[in-house]
Amino acid sequence: MKQLSKKHKKLLLICLLSSLLLIATTVGVGIGVRSSHQRDNSNPRLSPETHLVLKSSCSSTRYPVLCYSAIASAPSTTTSKISSQKDVIAASLNLTTRAVEHNYFTVENLLTTRKNLTVRERNALHDCLVSIDETLDELRMTLQDLLSYQHNNNNNNNNNNKRGKSLKGYADDMKTLISAAITDQETCLDGFSHNDADRHVRDTLQSGQVHVEKMCSNSLAMIKNMTDTDMAAATATKTNSRQLYEEFGWPHWMSSVDKRILQEGPTKVDAVVAADGSGDHRTIGEAVAAAPVKSKKRYVIRIKAGVYHEIVDVGKKKTNIMFIGEGRTNTIITGKKNVIDGSTTYDSATVAINGEGFLARDLTFQNTAGPSKHQAVALRVGADLAAFYQCDILAYQDTLYVHKSRQFYVKCLIAGTVDFIFGNAAVVFQDCDIHARKPNPNQKNMITAQSRTDPNQNTGIVIQKCRIGATSDLLATKNSFPTYLGRPWKEYSRTIIMQSSISDVVHSAGWHEWEGDFALQTLHYGEYKNSGPGADTSKRVQWRGVRELTDVAEAQQYTPGNFIAGGSWLASTSFPFSLGL
Repeated sequence: MKQLSKKHKKLLLICLLSSLLLIATTVGVGIGVRSSHQRDNSNPRLSPETHLVLKSSCSSTRYPVLCYSAIASAPSTTTSKISSQKDVIAASLNLTTRAVEHNYFTVENLLTTRKNLTVRERNALHDCLVSIDETLDELRMTLQDLLSYQHNNNNNNNNNNKRGKSLKGYADDMKTLISAAITDQETCLDGFSHNDADRHVRDTLQSGQVHVEKMCSNSLAMIKNMTDTDMAAATATKTNSRQLYEEFGWPHWMSSVDKRILQEGPTKVDAVVAADGSGDHRTIGEAVAAAPVKSKKRYVIRIKAGVYHEIVDVGKKKTNIMFIGEGRTNTIITGKKNVIDGSTTYDSATVAINGEGFLARDLTFQNTAGPSKHQAVALRVGADLAAFYQCDILAYQDTLYVHKSRQFYVKCLIAGTVDFIFGNAAVVFQDCDIHARKPNPNQKNMITAQSRTDPNQNTGIVIQKCRIGATSDLLATKNSFPTYLGRPWKEYSRTIIMQSSISDVVHSAGWHEWEGDFALQTLHYGEYKNSGPGADTSKRVQWRGVRELTDVAEAQQYTPGNFIAGGSWLASTSFPFSLGL
């Protein structure tokens, strides 16, 4: 065959490319026209019905493009099962779980291969492993509740199903679990924020953690959208919980005998801790280690009077444990771990609680590192349905870390300096004394630093019927150390102060910025029917999210009965409480 000249070859190539371009253009126009007739089905792998369900479900999320693309690109074995919003949520949860598992291996790899890690960086990576492990559990439990919720809903049962939980109970639990999972991602990254050197490790982890956080956010938004619709339909049939709890204290229907039994605490003690050897254990840590795993019954540990110099960790598998001391001034658990000496904020806690259903009464949690050691936590609580009665929680900066999940504190004393009640739990303080103390020179006291990062999280700090004041060392010099109700640690920070007495130790501006104008347009700070010289709101900062609440119905949203689903669990604590205003 006669070979073509270079000129002919060039012409042939040009013709071929032109033909291919024309074909591609024609096909593209055809696809565009066909797509418009297929109800905007942008992914040919999906059926038109699946596409519509997925697009509709993802439209309620903060990251709809990620929501759609993550699920649409999943294997057909996943997408073929999608026919409802519940299916979309389930697929999102499963895909998020895989991403979390990937992050776990990334952290493990850093620990084994990265050389010259500082003590704090290693601590922070271990914190990440704990947070990721807890995230996996939270996603798994959310999926279980989602399937049960939908089954219950399909059977049109708005009361209780065979597992004894109402639709609202499932809704509250799912929102709590996913809110906690979002917080876990932030907790991991926060461990690398103490100095510039830490940020190199943070940069390695950030994309993976942020991806999971966004995936969790999308699941939360869809869960909220689905359950809020169902709850709105059932609202008319609910009774007003305030009718049962009109006054602060014990429920009015409780007999005097029952009140006395509950005030004295459980009669059955499972273990006694005494440093002198007169009990079952010499340390609290030993008693916790000996407690059963995943117990559904209350396991009571009585701690005899004394000062216990130990770090106590109640892990997530140690459920329904109760600490009972012999008086808050007589029974003290104390430590001094802190950030300056190499801990992360998370790891600095004297006592850390992650086991669901934890209770404590009549003892003190303390960190004595002092105001110069920066973050030094006395008590960190991430356990769901945790409650504290007649406890002192004492430190300086970052005294009480209300990390995540639902918590309740009644008749407690919390004292500290900078951000001394902080975190992203859904937490209510009732009838507590909250006292600022004297900080280091040039420091300001911040009572709260709430860290909600997503507007759909059911989290926030509520201070109700409390007394906000100062310790004696601050009173003498209060004009030299301004004290504020709080500042926004994260973008959607939410704190509500209501029906409380506020002394003149609180600055008339009330609230303080974190850094520049960060979060000032997105935070939510409310004050409702407070009293005392520090309660005057006429000179409060003029940020969009700061306001005085006047609507009773809005204030009711932040009572224990509504904000932490208190009607379903507070009675079982044996502690006094009020569900309403």
